[in-house]
Amino acid sequence: MAGSRDKFSHPSFTDPVLAARVDALKLLADRVTDRVMVLDKDLTIIYANQSGWSGGDHRASSGRPTKCYEAFLNRTDPCGACPATKVFESAEVRAVSCSTHGDGTTCGMQQAYPLLSSRGETTSVLVILNGMAGGAHTEASSARGRHRTEGGRPAAPHLEDLVGDSACMRELFEMIRLVADSEAPVLLQGESGTGKELVARTIHRLSARHDQPFVVVDCGSLSATLLESELFGHVKGAFTGAMSSKKGLIEEADGGTIFLDEIADTSAHFQSKLLRALQEGEIKPVGSSRSVKVDVRVITATNKDLTDLIGAKAFRADLYYRLAVLPLVLPPLRERREDIPLLVNHFIARASCRNAKPSCPLTFEAMQALAEAPWPGNVRELQHMIERVVVTAPGPELTPQDFFGVPAAPPSANDLRTVARNAVGTAERARIVEALRVADGQRTRAAHILRISRGSLYNKLKAYRIE
Repeated sequence: MAGSRDKFSHPSFTDPVLAARVDALKLLADRVTDRVMVLDKDLTIIYANQSGWSGGDHRASSGRPTKCYEAFLNRTDPCGACPATKVFESAEVRAVSCSTHGDGTTCGMQQAYPLLSSRGETTSVLVILNGMAGGAHTEASSARGRHRTEGGRPAAPHLEDLVGDSACMRELFEMIRLVADSEAPVLLQGESGTGKELVARTIHRLSARHDQPFVVVDCGSLSATLLESELFGHVKGAFTGAMSSKKGLIEEADGGTIFLDEIADTSAHFQSKLLRALQEGEIKPVGSSRSVKVDVRVITATNKDLTDLIGAKAFRADLYYRLAVLPLVLPPLRERREDIPLLVNHFIARASCRNAKPSCPLTFEAMQALAEAPWPGNVRELQHMIERVVVTAPGPELTPQDFFGVPAAPPSANDLRTVARNAVGTAERARIVEALRVADGQRTRAAHILRISRGSLYNKLKAYRIE
């Protein structure tokens, strides 16, 4: 929606986090031809871009509150089967999609994502629709859809260097494409090893800043004093050892993007300075009274729950609101197991090329074992294991023994029942070995991780000959 029509008096705009996110969405949505809107729990339209209003009743864009089904389907009552309402029912629902309603009426909704308030509650939903309401499509959106999708799926199971064809990864790819056109801060949340830095690089490469610097800072590896000096710079004599002035990394990234990894591991003083830099668009080097104007997009990442840290007074709430304007959640590997074969083949090809090794195929049992492994280290752990096996495996095939030290089934054991039994045993042994690694060899703790008794663990250690 353009001008004053995109906002009416709505309680949601009193929430600072939601208001900031909707403002950021406006910057994105005004640049795309897809129909984009934000709805509250009652399906009242909080915001819709110009393309969104073009598909519905223009009377609804006059500024008065209206329901989505009134504006876009000319209905007087809700559709009844709209999956967008599911995001309000459970915090576990991160995205939903829909092609038709139960009554056969096509609304054009492609995907819907929850938007959280400052209290962490889902108070509204971001809905992305393709084409016009009622199933009509503009020529531009149809052409873009043919390029991007085939049967409703991405044309290729990857985005830049990101690999995946699972539902959660396809949704992540769509969000990355959407936020890449924005200048708003992005917060990447996910477990260690899920690829947060790779996502940040992808956002930068797809943005208008792609030909400008991309600077990475690991906040968790630097002390508070050193981090402040590295990021903001310092002048000569600012502290002991400051023999000359040094430009900070934020200034080095001027015009481009800076990626602050492990932002949760920073001090209150640093958070205060970062907040001022975001608010004012300028930094002040350590020991200097002069401010330096910078034009930098900030992407941050954490594997911790910042809302918990805010409650514990370990992270500034106002900084969180600034950083989490566009939050993206990266799924762990255990929630996208259907991507494991894609990732395995991708990493084997890369590792074989890098180490001048022939690309060896995997046996069925090996791929099954990899698909069932727990992967607490996520994609990074899988990548490192593939690298090791490519370098050390004798070939010509990669077997479960190469990955987990489990002998392969004899050639005659190729009936379906035997194959299934071997796959289950391979996966179980792999999980036990991983639990022992996480528990530093403490069997009682490993049994607790596996949720079995200590006696059962001892029996399995003996059965699988695990030392």
